Amino acid sequence: MSESLSLWGLFFSAFLSSTILPGSSEVVLGALAIQGHHSTWSLLAVATIGNTLGGMSSWGLGRLLEWRFPMAHLAHPAHRRAVQRMRQWGSPALLLSWVPFIGDPLCVAGGWLRIPWPVSFVYIGIGKGLRYAALLGVLTITVR
Repeated sequence: MSESLSLWGLFFSAFLSSTILPGSSEVVLGALAIQGHHSTWSLLAVATIGNTLGGMSSWGLGRLLEWRFPMAHLAHPAHRRAVQRMRQWGSPALLLSWVPFIGDPLCVAGGWLRIPWPVSFVYIGIGKGLRYAALLGVLTITVR
């Protein structure tokens, strides 16, 4: 595969993996890292940008949901507790946006709770970037 096409493939894999769609960008990142055609930094940047933008699309979905389902209409106690926890932890909770099963709902909740998009972008990006950096670090130690 062409080198630029493989980076685009990584970008789209990372983007889709960070939405409510299933994906495994870690496999694509690992395969490209093992091939050694790209620098570790370029792989880290492309995967982080794609995954962060995917997380922001979930944040945008949360903003749309907030418009359609205002918080004042929350009736279920579990939903109220979740909102209370997210408000307690605030925007730093978005650092956990990389965690499977809770990351996507956290991004949606960030939008729904109107956490400003620049703040959300930074926290989501840091969390996702640290995850990819750790993965690349482990691969570098074990493979090379």
